[in-house]
Amino acid sequence: GEGMFMTKLIVQEFVTIDGFAAAPDGALDFMPGGGKAPVDQEIERDQLRFIKDEIDTMLLGRTTYEIFIDYWPTATTDKAIIADELNALSKVVASRTLDQAPWGDRGDKATVVRDGVEAAAALRQKSGKGVVVWGSLTLAQSLMHAGLVDECQLFLCPSVLGAGKSLFAPDIGLQVMRLLETKSYESGVMLLRYAPAGAVRTSGSDLT
Repeated sequence: GEGMFMTKLIVQEFVTIDGFAAAPDGALDFMPGGGKAPVDQEIERDQLRFIKDEIDTMLLGRTTYEIFIDYWPTATTDKAIIADELNALSKVVASRTLDQAPWGDRGDKATVVRDGVEAAAALRQKSGKGVVVWGSLTLAQSLMHAGLVDECQLFLCPSVLGAGKSLFAPDIGLQVMRLLETKSYESGVMLLRYAPAGAVRTSGSDLT
């Protein structure tokens, strides 16, 4: 039936060679452009295509939402070519503390949900394009635990941090991934697209 065509949930992150998605203090200076737009122009062009063709919704945690609203609502396409398309996406913010999530002065705002896992499960049932999770490591880890992630798109940056915030939770257990695509960029970044093949074994007791 219809269940076959679920909306894809995609976790897309910039990570270091040693698997960190942020420095211990949250800094993103390992990213091309030091975490500030514009990034690698080639990546930007691919991101524009990705936002246009593959997704219609972004799902963010509170911290990433707060980083995004400092920049994106007022960003213009001459600064970042994806600005208009990114700002036009539907926005959902998972937060236990926020009551509302305005998107700058643009007049649109994000829908606030208390439970990101529940919201993601509901979003995957709707028809339409995919849902992307950017940043939002705690949320991304919860979604992986719940088996709701259909694809991981990792932009592997040519840098090592040694310590920081890992994309994957330490108790995730062995996960086997299926490689869908690789692409290398002039800046030395590699895009690795994976589909989770399902948990092989989880460490400790099964999460309910």
